[in-house]
Amino acid sequence: MTDYRSEIEKRRTFAIISHPDAGKTTLTEKFLLYSGTINTAGSVKGKATAKHAVSDWMEIEKERGISVTSSVLQFNYGGKCVNILDTPGHQDFSEDTYRTLMAADSAVMVIDASKGVEAQTRKLFKVCGMRGIPVFTFINKMDRDANDTFDLADEIEKELGIAVCPVNWPIGSGKSFKGVYDRNERAVFLFSDTQKGTKEGHVEKISIDDESALIAAIGQDAYDKLTEELELLDGAGAEFDQERVDRGELSPMFFGSALTNFGVELFLNYFLQMTKAPLARKSDQGQIDPFCGDFSAFVFKIQANMNKAHRDRIAFMRICSGKFDPGMEVYHVQGQKNMRLSQPQQMMADERHMISEAYAGDIIGVFDPGIFSIGDTLCAPGKKFAYEGIPTFAPEHFARVRQMDTMKRKQFVKGIDQIAQEGAIQIFRELTGGMEEVIVGVVGVLQFDVLLYRLRNEYNVEIALERLPYEHIRWIENAADVDVEHLVGTSDMKKITDLKGRPLLLFINSWSVGMVLERNEGLKLSEFARN
Repeated sequence: MTDYRSEIEKRRTFAIISHPDAGKTTLTEKFLLYSGTINTAGSVKGKATAKHAVSDWMEIEKERGISVTSSVLQFNYGGKCVNILDTPGHQDFSEDTYRTLMAADSAVMVIDASKGVEAQTRKLFKVCGMRGIPVFTFINKMDRDANDTFDLADEIEKELGIAVCPVNWPIGSGKSFKGVYDRNERAVFLFSDTQKGTKEGHVEKISIDDESALIAAIGQDAYDKLTEELELLDGAGAEFDQERVDRGELSPMFFGSALTNFGVELFLNYFLQMTKAPLARKSDQGQIDPFCGDFSAFVFKIQANMNKAHRDRIAFMRICSGKFDPGMEVYHVQGQKNMRLSQPQQMMADERHMISEAYAGDIIGVFDPGIFSIGDTLCAPGKKFAYEGIPTFAPEHFARVRQMDTMKRKQFVKGIDQIAQEGAIQIFRELTGGMEEVIVGVVGVLQFDVLLYRLRNEYNVEIALERLPYEHIRWIENAADVDVEHLVGTSDMKKITDLKGRPLLLFINSWSVGMVLERNEGLKLSEFARN
């Protein structure tokens, strides 16, 4: 019997987040290259990594040239079993990224050296901050002309509100990129352009104390600039503090180029040193120790009808404690019954494979006959606890949904409810009066196209969408303490409820939110709700 404790201690589970085109998929690919999982770069492409979960609306993905779903990749490196949750960078699918971050123990934030912190990075980082998970920063594309290094560090600290500690420091950028100085080893690693698609490439290491060799390698000007910058850095930069990293208050910062492979392995080695095995998770019965013998997990993602070869519905779950064995009996907390999880599988690139075992920290997919919802907890029979809910973030675009053929009401309700259960869309209804009106909210407008296509092709239902002008949504946190029916609102405010009957307010203008709070003493509003 495998020692499950040592297996859990090997696990490292992290998400890669970035603004589109910062090089996230390339970095993921190079991790796989160094681990020996793939032999040549190009084996895993942006869309290929998501093929296991790409629906019939693949044409949309091809037209827009984007990845629309998170993918899960597992590899072994340096004695560790690494689970990467690669997320879609495109903002229209950021809701998927939000949920994926709930399943990760840490995050790698990839930033384009020439662009710095971009809009999507801010949004994703906010989620990391809410969870307090460690965030590691990889400044990518140093082989191209980059922004000033100190400016990049300052921007991250100001924009994201987290201190940074450069673990290494770049020497030049673009054509003058010479390599990086490793502050821990007090040595310079010299850059040489490797063959694209391989991990080979001569990386020379020179001690910072070997002045003559270093000047000969990088030139007097680069040497003078490096020594000047290191003096500034040592005087003003935040010191490395593992406890602050663990709390998500300090981000270790690395520089390199995923395209040319430089700095990737240096980063990976440090990352695995600085991260920990799966940690205890909060539940309504207190912290659950990952090393306890009892299996437990929570569902963070559901995908239905998304693969022509597998017309099924898969629930992705993060194992939080113990060991999983196929065919084992588990207790579904929300369903209040014991069950067996069928067809347990893991994904690698575009392939599914059945698994014989999995441990705390691992991500598995199981067949879902339509009983799971995002945020559901599974645990050992006889145990009854629920993991903390997954935040539902505020959609930014809204439309009224009208069914074209009223005879297909049953298919319409089934389709829209199932797609909503996956979390791709959120469904709302009018709070008061008249006929019930269905309103759909999405994070990105491309999700409207996805909804139309999927209802037509999977449920044989045609709908018309009437876009609404609302841009801001707030859940009423203390609905039991206020008179929701008689709130003093603004002319651009609309009252609605979500699928769980919780009251919400829609606004056209952001200033109306503050005005409603002023007019209704004691009212508490939130940008997200917990499932």
